[in-house]
Amino acid sequence: MATTKIEWTESTWNPITGCDKITTGCKFCYAEVMAKRLKAMGQPKYVNGFNLTLHPDTLMEPYTWKKPKMIFVNSMSDLFHKDVSVEYIQKIFKVIKENPQHVFQILTKRADILRYYDSEGWLEWPHNLWMGVTVENKATMHRIELLQNTGARVKFLSCEPLLSALPNMPLKKIDWVIVGGESGRTPRPMKEEWVVEIKEQCQNANVAFYFKQWGGTNKKKNGRILDGKRYDEMPQVISTAKSLFENNE
Repeated sequence: MATTKIEWTESTWNPITGCDKITTGCKFCYAEVMAKRLKAMGQPKYVNGFNLTLHPDTLMEPYTWKKPKMIFVNSMSDLFHKDVSVEYIQKIFKVIKENPQHVFQILTKRADILRYYDSEGWLEWPHNLWMGVTVENKATMHRIELLQNTGARVKFLSCEPLLSALPNMPLKKIDWVIVGGESGRTPRPMKEEWVVEIKEQCQNANVAFYFKQWGGTNKKKNGRILDGKRYDEMPQVISTAKSLFENNE
C-alpha cells in the first residue's frame, strides 16, 4: 500500500501495472509518465515500464493492513484490460472480500469487458468494493449503462479529464460522480459550465458530487473551488466509509 495525493482516496494498491491507450482520455496518461520515471529510477516493479505486468506477489499485502483505509486498486493500470485473465481478477476480488476493514475502489475505461465478465457470472461482488468507470466525453457515456447493469453495490463515475459537456447523464443506480480537469504540460481545457451542469444533474438525482480539481499547468494554484466552495461529497450508501474518509483527511 502506498499513500497517494489523489484527493478522493487515501492509498493505492497495484497488483497490476502498465496499460495501453484506448480513448482520447488516455492521451496524457499520468500513470504512463510515472511508470517511465520509476523505471528510470531503477524501481524493480517497473522494469517493464508501462507494459502490462502482473504482480501476484502483492496479492497478500492487504491482509497485513489493519487500519481501515480507502484504497484505489490499480492506480497504475486497468483491472479490466483485455490481457488480464478473469482468474486473476477473481483473485483480486477474493482479497477484497477477505479484507472488509477497507474500502477498495476500482476504476476502468473498459466497461464492456467489465459488463461481459459480470453477465457471465464470473464476478462475485464484495460488499466493500466500489466500482467506477471513466466518462470523459459524450463518446464514452455508453459506459454508464454498462456499469449500471453490473452487480456492484457502489457504482461511481470519474469524469476526469472532463473533455466535453455531459448533458442528460443517466444517473440511476449511480452513487457518486467525480469531476476533474486535465493537468500536465499541455492540458486540454475544461469549461466551468460543463462542471456546473454535472453538479446540477447530481443534485437533481441525489447523487454525491466530488469536484477534484480545475487542472491546468498549475493544478495546485488553480485549486478545486467551485461556486465559492469545495465539493467533497462521498457515497451515502456506506456511511461508515464516508466517516472513515472524512476523519482521516
